Amino acid sequence: MSMKDRLRRQLESSRNMSEKMLADFKTPQQWTHQVFEGGNHALWFAGHVAYSDNFFLSLVAPEKTIEKEGYGNLFGMGSHPTGNAENYPPVDEVLSFMRERRQALLDALEEKDEESFNLTLPDGTPDFLSDIASVFETAIWHEGMHCGQLSVVRRALGHRPVMSAPQTASYIENEMLDSTLPMLPEAFVPHRGIK
Repeated sequence: MSMKDRLRRQLESSRNMSEKMLADFKTPQQWTHQVFEGGNHALWFAGHVAYSDNFFLSLVAPEKTIEKEGYGNLFGMGSHPTGNAENYPPVDEVLSFMRERRQALLDALEEKDEESFNLTLPDGTPDFLSDIASVFETAIWHEGMHCGQLSVVRRALGHRPVMSAPQTASYIENEMLDSTLPMLPEAFVPHRGIK
């Protein structure tokens, strides 16, 4: 598999997971629900990954960047999410920007050849981004990290996990684990030793 194919697959996969999670948020209160004061919420997540994709584009295809007034303050690095939906643009606008920016990033990826992934980035680029490939890689892990936070918000609102355990997990839990219970200290077995 080529570097381009691998990066495309992961960019699409991480976004598909985010979209599955975001589908459960319906009301303004749900979109801005915070597990704790100042915590990231679903609307902040959508705006932040859009704003971040736009930043990544500034490094790999600057002509594709779009300036969205106010988005840096609301969704940029160091922004402080609030639980007040009135402080944010409409959900549909933010989601549209999130989707459009990811498509622009995928389009930029398609325009790269394999040799270009090793090209260095402009002076002033953050140290954790070493070359063109690292920009796309960072977009992937960055979304995954924040998707974990989004998962916590979903679960706090009472939603079941997006992904269920594989069929074999049931066997492991019911058959294999039970046969090893006598050998394990109580602290290692979830349903033993918990009051």
